[in-house]
Amino acid sequence: MAGYYEQHGPVDGEPVLLLHGGHCSIETWAPQVEALSPRYRVHAPERPGHGRTADRPGPFTFRAMVDDTVAYLDAVGLERVHVVGFSDGAITGLMLALEHPQRVRSLVSISANLDPSVFDDGDEPAAGGDPEEDPEDAAYARLSPDGPAHLEVVVGKLVAMWQVEPQIDPADLARVGAPTLVLAGDRDSIPTTHTVGIARAVPGAQLCIVPGAGHLVIREKPDLVNRAIEDFLAGLGRVSASRQPV
Repeated sequence: MAGYYEQHGPVDGEPVLLLHGGHCSIETWAPQVEALSPRYRVHAPERPGHGRTADRPGPFTFRAMVDDTVAYLDAVGLERVHVVGFSDGAITGLMLALEHPQRVRSLVSISANLDPSVFDDGDEPAAGGDPEEDPEDAAYARLSPDGPAHLEVVVGKLVAMWQVEPQIDPADLARVGAPTLVLAGDRDSIPTTHTVGIARAVPGAQLCIVPGAGHLVIREKPDLVNRAIEDFLAGLGRVSASRQPV
């Protein structure tokens, strides 16, 4: 399997798959890896053009991200996982739950959008900038096998994708069968009404709006995010136990 990934936590722990956002890496997930790895087996792959995984020719697409995610699960022998996705990773998680429902035990969707129209004012998720000011730029320069100069190519491909993707029909989310938590900051560039709409469209979904946080809520309010994820996953365990025959 091509691409860099890390695994943390007990080998017999329930598998949790972390899917990072655009212009991010495993390091963006550091607070969540620390919080989840004592109990869960945390799987954190880095997609092409991100972190330590080299870019590949062609545009970025969510279709490729879904395919890469399935390829990772197959390569490491995981049938079903708890999926925790942020931004692009959350979109990938929603598509995975729709197209490969047998692989998704549960889903945490953080800072997702269903279509590009939420950024009609030009306020797209941030990518690029001065490496001295943007920690993700600095991480790219330090980690990427393609070298710091390739960042401009990656940012261009991200922006091109964000202008036309994703294209998820809210009505299709009624087919998501996995238990789902939808989470976002109340200051996200994605309107809270859009996030609420996602939660309403997914049957039985839980909704968590984190106060005082923007798009990068997983780093801005890690303690609150981690608590929400851990409580959600623990609740699944309690429901499962309550259904056991006595």
